[in-house]
Amino acid sequence: MTTAATEAFVAHRNLLFTVAYEMLGSAADAEDVLQETWLRWVGVDLETVIDQRAYLVRMTTRQALGRLRTLGRRRESYVGQWLPEPLLTTPDVAEDVELAESVSMAMLLVMETLTPTERAVFVLREVFDLPYDEIAEAVEKTPAAVRQIAHRARSHIAARRPRGTVSAAETRGVLAAFQRALETGDLQGLLDLMAPDVVALGDGGGIKQALPRPVTGAKQVARLLAKGWNVFRSKLTLQPIVVNGHPALAFRDGDEVDTVMAVRIDDGLITGLYSVRNPEKLSHMTEETVLSR
Repeated sequence: MTTAATEAFVAHRNLLFTVAYEMLGSAADAEDVLQETWLRWVGVDLETVIDQRAYLVRMTTRQALGRLRTLGRRRESYVGQWLPEPLLTTPDVAEDVELAESVSMAMLLVMETLTPTERAVFVLREVFDLPYDEIAEAVEKTPAAVRQIAHRARSHIAARRPRGTVSAAETRGVLAAFQRALETGDLQGLLDLMAPDVVALGDGGGIKQALPRPVTGAKQVARLLAKGWNVFRSKLTLQPIVVNGHPALAFRDGDEVDTVMAVRIDDGLITGLYSVRNPEKLSHMTEETVLSR
């Protein structure tokens, strides 16, 4: 029985991790959820389970919901700004456009504005295309209530999500120009890449120095970046990487990743800059994480 349970869990593990990560925005918490799910799964009589995938997704969702509600309270005392935990992802994530969009730093931040139940419903319906009755079992609501929640969540997300799909090639081009401008001290070059209302967010977790609050406006953000690079340029190097299915930049101090910077692009211009410096959130930058639907 344990062997059968293990085989089923391993077969669906990448899917379950993706569900938990999309709900939590944290790989560490997603791993904890999977551990909790496994401990419950080994106690289940598999002969009573008709659809193992659906059953495991339901268990994972319930565990993630409980943790998400706890995290909401924990984040209220988080030092500085909170950003999702970036993941170095495998190339196949970028090939699944819908999955890549759903795990992008920009979308994960938008999903932070949903209630826990709204987020669970949105993820299960819009990303994993689960039927309403399965979602209803996972979030312990009626199918009719889940339909209403899904509609509300979709409307909320639609008003805040990036305005269009941006190709990886376009994002790489913008980031290459951004890197050149930063490394050469080209302030006008930085300004030309940014929307007037660009917002820069930084997460140091109280461990590393980072922006204590959002910085808004192209001039303010460009000057801040130029000033910061002048301070750290002697010890840091910039490297293009793929984070959460999208091109991004790693600021490296020797072999160590000091900062991961992801961007949101709308209409060809950078509208969001997300810099994660909290070392506790950079542990998944040493090897690729497999995400799947």
